[in-house]
Amino acid sequence: MTKAELIYEKKTVYEKAGKAITDAAFAYAEDYKRFLDQGKTEREALKASIALAEAKGYREYRLGDKISAGDKLYYNNRGKNLFVFSVGSEPINQGIRITAAHIDAPRIDLKQCPLYEDGGMGFFKTHYYGGIRKYQWVTTPLALHGVIATKDGGLIDVTIGEEETDPLFYINDLLPHLGQEQSKKPLSEGISGEQLNVLVGSMPDEEENSVSLHILKILNEKYGITEDDFLSSELCVVPAAKARDVGLDRSMVGAYGHDDRVCAYPILTALLDSPDSLRTNLCILADKEETGSDGPTGMQADLILDLINELAFHLGGNPAVVRANSKCLSADVSAAYDPNFPEVFEKRNTPLLGCGAVFTKFTGSRGKSGTNDASAEYIGWLRGVLSLDEVVWQAGELGKVDCGGGGTVAKYISKHNIDTIDLGVPVISMHAPWEVIAKVDLYETYRAVKAFYNH
Repeated sequence: MTKAELIYEKKTVYEKAGKAITDAAFAYAEDYKRFLDQGKTEREALKASIALAEAKGYREYRLGDKISAGDKLYYNNRGKNLFVFSVGSEPINQGIRITAAHIDAPRIDLKQCPLYEDGGMGFFKTHYYGGIRKYQWVTTPLALHGVIATKDGGLIDVTIGEEETDPLFYINDLLPHLGQEQSKKPLSEGISGEQLNVLVGSMPDEEENSVSLHILKILNEKYGITEDDFLSSELCVVPAAKARDVGLDRSMVGAYGHDDRVCAYPILTALLDSPDSLRTNLCILADKEETGSDGPTGMQADLILDLINELAFHLGGNPAVVRANSKCLSADVSAAYDPNFPEVFEKRNTPLLGCGAVFTKFTGSRGKSGTNDASAEYIGWLRGVLSLDEVVWQAGELGKVDCGGGGTVAKYISKHNIDTIDLGVPVISMHAPWEVIAKVDLYETYRAVKAFYNH
């Protein structure tokens, strides 16, 4: 054998796949950017996903509905968690091809009694959601998104800050002239959670000389709400910036929420773009991953078992056999090697930007704690599948062994006796208000998932 055949060498998509794939990746990224701008919260991402599914002939399913071969269905779980599946013609006991990504992202949520005023300014009190670096969120243009549930059963959608004519929101920081003591603190302590107060106004009501009352009157005029409606609301602030190309070569996309919508979009579109298959394919877009996957819309819930049970019941299968023969891609991002911070990466085993989709055998932290660890047999099978479509992919891990780590939904799916591995896109500045990915990595993830569904 030649040296090239014997040695494994990581190469970029540009080197291995050529101009046709690069052009396709750039085109694919345009639709992805629109998806990001439409879905800055899990509720919005779910609505955008349903629209894509319905455009491809998928229809809504409710638990208990009859399921037949050839059906293309989606199950909307509480407006924040989506299951999209196409039912194949082969016996369901042959197993299901499952993909799962999450559509929630780090952000800043409003508290249930958020509005107050101080120093001639009106603010919203907040509680951050997920693993943010708090100092990154101050002095950043922000938009308000979410829903308000009224006592009469209504649901009011709120979006302020996305249109050019909309006002924006803001979190104050100290000026450098007075920030000497703040600058001595570690980054994690420079801004505290209780200082992430969102600036919402400074003009008092003419009658009562109250900034808070003026804000409430504006909200009442726009949405018909009063202050107690905050008690049954889910409102958050997210970066107001739109998804944009990054770099003179336009090879990258910068946006809020790549983690994990950069994986949610390819697993969904790969399913929607796949031809009718012999097997049954299932795409899960989950909520609450950034806070532990708890609750009825997170992957620790048993809804995945309920749906597998329903499929087995209607298609004449055994749920335990279906799970044992199923395979899953837990689609979540990985940290791309950043040469500005080389001290936390082990370069040989860290994904590189532009080198394709990333398969992560294990996640967890320090001694593989809290991880699904995919089997060699499963990875060998995947290598064969990806080679059929000449997908460009790489192996990766999240930083050096003792530097930290992280988890995904893989461990919650694999506990049901389903072979599972993490697949995703390498990201620069993960969990920041604006993250960066390479277009070719996004597209190779789409191609990898499509190969998984179809072979």
